[in-house]
Amino acid sequence: MFSLPLIVLGGTALLFAGAFLLCRRLDNYGVVDVVWSYSFLLLAFGYLAGFANFTPRGWVISVMAALWSLRLGTHLLIRVAKAHPEEDRRYHALRRDWSANFGPKMFWFFQGQGLAAWLLALPFALALANPAATLSPVEWLAVAVWIAAVAGEALADAQLAAFKRDPANRGKICRRGLWRYSRHPNYFFEWLAWVAFALFALPSPFGWIGLVSPLVMYLLLTRVSGIPPMEKQSLASKGEAFRNYQQTTSAFFPWFPRSSS
Repeated sequence: MFSLPLIVLGGTALLFAGAFLLCRRLDNYGVVDVVWSYSFLLLAFGYLAGFANFTPRGWVISVMAALWSLRLGTHLLIRVAKAHPEEDRRYHALRRDWSANFGPKMFWFFQGQGLAAWLLALPFALALANPAATLSPVEWLAVAVWIAAVAGEALADAQLAAFKRDPANRGKICRRGLWRYSRHPNYFFEWLAWVAFALFALPSPFGWIGLVSPLVMYLLLTRVSGIPPMEKQSLASKGEAFRNYQQTTSAFFPWFPRSSS
């Protein structure tokens, strides 16, 4: 139960070392976002094969992880491919900030991405190590939460896409549907999917360790690579209108709008 995750950690480090070399060859470090997203497909089925847990439990958690990975990875692959060779603004900023020692710093940045992926995938390992014959009520609850998370994220993305398609909304802020209750409902539902994975692992031996997964995802989305750069960009492009949106609308967890002061 504990040796396989350590082996997988080594494999993850090699995967992201390879991703670093590929990105350097392409001169586009934004490709790592695609690798990171698809890595969960590899991690889930790597654990499935490693534990040889070809039971309903094994297939349910693996398929849930694979669908999440394929949806996000393919979305990012299309976006990065359309923009190539133009690079995401975040990586432009890193090139500038790390110009004195860019190569080594970016290599360890990629390794940090791999470590984050490995930590997030711990519920897969814990669930697949569970020897119980049947799914527990908590695991069925986790499936329901995962379905709600995927549906919520798809709805948020569709609402935003529909808003952007209307030329009359150019330069405006979407406050329709789920975007009325959260400035980032897509991120909230993405996090909720990881709550579902942690719930699924909870009945397993040492299943409580899986709770680190939604905690890591929450910190990534709200403190590191999700909300902070997005809001910085929105403030720069939309100014006072977005500042008002910040004052009236919850950043992450959906809640009723406040009146602006």
